Amino acid sequence: MLLGGIRYLLPAIEVAHKYGHKVITVDYLPNNIAHKYSDEYYNVSILDKEAVLKLAQELQIDGILSYAVDPGVVTAAYVAEKMGLPFSCSYDSARILQDKALFRQYLSDNGFNVPNAKGYNKAEDALKDVGYFNWPVIVKPVDSAGSKGVSRVDNPKDLGAAIQYALEESHNGHFIVEDFLEKEGLSSGSESFFVDGELRYNAFYDQYFDKEAVNPYTPSAEIWPTDKSQNVQDEIKTELQRLGDLLKFRTGLFNIEWRICKNGKAYLMEVSPRAGGNRLAEILNYATDVDIIEAEVLKAIGEPIPEIHEPQYNGAYAIWVLHSKKSGQFGGLSIDNDIRSNIIEQETRVVEGQRVTAFKGANDAIGTLFIREKNREMLDILLSNLKDKVEVLTL
Repeated sequence: MLLGGIRYLLPAIEVAHKYGHKVITVDYLPNNIAHKYSDEYYNVSILDKEAVLKLAQELQIDGILSYAVDPGVVTAAYVAEKMGLPFSCSYDSARILQDKALFRQYLSDNGFNVPNAKGYNKAEDALKDVGYFNWPVIVKPVDSAGSKGVSRVDNPKDLGAAIQYALEESHNGHFIVEDFLEKEGLSSGSESFFVDGELRYNAFYDQYFDKEAVNPYTPSAEIWPTDKSQNVQDEIKTELQRLGDLLKFRTGLFNIEWRICKNGKAYLMEVSPRAGGNRLAEILNYATDVDIIEAEVLKAIGEPIPEIHEPQYNGAYAIWVLHSKKSGQFGGLSIDNDIRSNIIEQETRVVEGQRVTAFKGANDAIGTLFIREKNREMLDILLSNLKDKVEVLTL
């Protein structure tokens, strides 16, 4: 059973079919693309863990994933625990990881680097606490991904509007306010794989952000390998392993966001027991020698997984997120011929004439480009000029 129906599920469906397994997709949007490729579809909200559990028991499923679908992770962990199915961590651990306020508190209680942060369910409580924070701050829903509902606030008088924006994107009506951390260099992340609680694989990447986008905190590109030093990478690995030991991680794929800040400290920002969005695991099948999609699917259905080790790269790679700076009708893509040889895959999710929205979150992306260069230095040069060479036409 796969929770959700977005196109990110398609490679997981392909792997399951490759190994002869029936795939059931579940969500409340029957027109989502993944349902066209699954064997069965059921219209049930993935936020309703009891309803999904009842369905899973009736269908006698032998595995469940919320693959690259953040809202379904806690439900998947719950169903797996109730039915004795494999999952990357316990239900209680998933609840902590998937709630930004609970996660910040857990990090603080266990001696990790963590920004000054508090969670709320009432705007008035946060407005009374303006003196608690070191301004500027970041406001975000506790239970959303893809930078939806996230905004920076420099002046306390603007806090109320930011809270309202966060609540509009929240599933459970809770939000978090935390000190804004000034990062050193690019923000970073990883697709990381644990095997029996041991951290075996870390595809560390860096992120670009489009400062001209409506929401400048939504990643517009991911780049491999990272430009961070080996010492920094080792520190993040140590902290990830320590977190995995505390929360008793098992076997599975985790999407990580982290950063090095101006104070010289490394921070774990997000750790989620799922594949990352923006097709992160898919490009890694081009870039490295380990198939983490296959490993994640086989783990979920209790079959032996391939050997997992640190990735060996065969070049430098980037995912460029195609997006529009304004809402309107999609008028096509303009791509310069001199970069076409660097594009190894082009995906567009809309057709000309279809309405697109300004880039406020990952769900506003209209497609992706997979880009390759010989090394990171050459890739950085290419990406620095890419805005002039790739244009999303919006009418």
